[in-house]
Amino acid sequence: MNLLLDTHVLIWAESKDSQLGEVTRQLLLDASNALLVSPVSSLEISRLISLERLHFSKSLNDWLKEARLHLGFKDAEFTHSIAIRSYDLLDDFHKDPADRMLVATAMELDCHLLTADDLILNYPHVKSIDARN
Repeated sequence: MNLLLDTHVLIWAESKDSQLGEVTRQLLLDASNALLVSPVSSLEISRLISLERLHFSKSLNDWLKEARLHLGFKDAEFTHSIAIRSYDLLDDFHKDPADRMLVATAMELDCHLLTADDLILNYPHVKSIDARN
C-alpha cells in the first residue's frame, strides 16, 4: 500500500509521539508499504519553525535526513497537475492550502493519506487512514 504521511504524522512518527496509534505504527513498520512524504511537509514544518511553534535541536535538513533513515520514506513528487488539482477538489473542502496539496497528492499518486485531520478524514474523495488508530 502507498502511504502519504501528513506533516503531523511525519513529526509524530519521527519523535515516537504517543498520539500515533498502534495500527499506524504497524503500517509504518510494514516493509511492504511504500511511505511517501511531500515537499509540502517541509514547507509546513519550516513555517512552524519560523513562527517558533516548533523547535528541533538540529537543522530541518538534518532532521529530515534522520527521519528518512529511520522511517524509510521517499519524496512524493509535487507536480503541476497536483498543484492544479489542489483547487479543483470537489465539495466544500479544507481552506488550508497545504492540506489541499496533500489531499491532491494522495489522489494523484493513489495513496492512502495518514492523518489525524478530521476534515481530511471526512472528505469522501480521498483514501485516508486515521493516524490516531
